[in-house]
Amino acid sequence: MITTEQREKLRGWFAGRLPDDLFEELTEITVDREEITVIGRIPEPRLAEDAPAAEREAALESRVQDFRERTREDRMAVAREAEHRFRRKVSWGVECGGRRTLFTHVAAPVMTRLRQPERQVLDTLIAGGVARSRSDALAWCVRLVQRHTDDWLAELRDSLEHVQRVRAQGPDAEPDQADHAERTDDEE
Repeated sequence: MITTEQREKLRGWFAGRLPDDLFEELTEITVDREEITVIGRIPEPRLAEDAPAAEREAALESRVQDFRERTREDRMAVAREAEHRFRRKVSWGVECGGRRTLFTHVAAPVMTRLRQPERQVLDTLIAGGVARSRSDALAWCVRLVQRHTDDWLAELRDSLEHVQRVRAQGPDAEPDQADHAERTDDEE
C-alpha cells in the first residue's frame, strides 16, 4: 500500500519520463507490491461512421498491436529505469476506442488456505465453465468482490493512508530538518 503522495510522485515521474508522443494522455497508473501498470490513451483509427462492427473491432485490434510493436523499445527503456528506481516490474496497457488492452503483466502467486466449503465454491465455478482452474476461479471471485465493493475498498484505502500518516508522526519518526535546526540553536 502506498500513500496518495507516493502515488502522485510515481505518476509525475512517469509523466516526466515518458516520450511526449507515446500517448495522447497518460490515463492511469496503478501500483501494488509487485507491479506498476501504466495505461495511456492512443488515437482511434479513422473509420467511416457507418463502418461495420467487425471492421471497427479489427481496426482497433490492429492499432493496439501496431502501438505495442512500434513503441516496445521506448517502453522497455522506461521500464528498466523505473524497475531499478521503484523495485517493481512495469507493465503496460492502452485505451483505444473505449477499449482497454493490457500487455503482458505480472501474475503473482498468492498463498491461501481454503477449507472445503470455499474449495467447493471454486470447484462449482469450474464445473459451470466460469473458470478453468481454482486459480482462475479465485481471481474471478476477487474481481466480483472488487466490482461490488469499490466504494468500501476506496474508504478502506483512505483509512490506511491516514494510519500511515499518523505512524509517520510517531516517536520513532525521523525528525524534520527544521526541528533539528531549532534544537541545535536552542542548545547553543
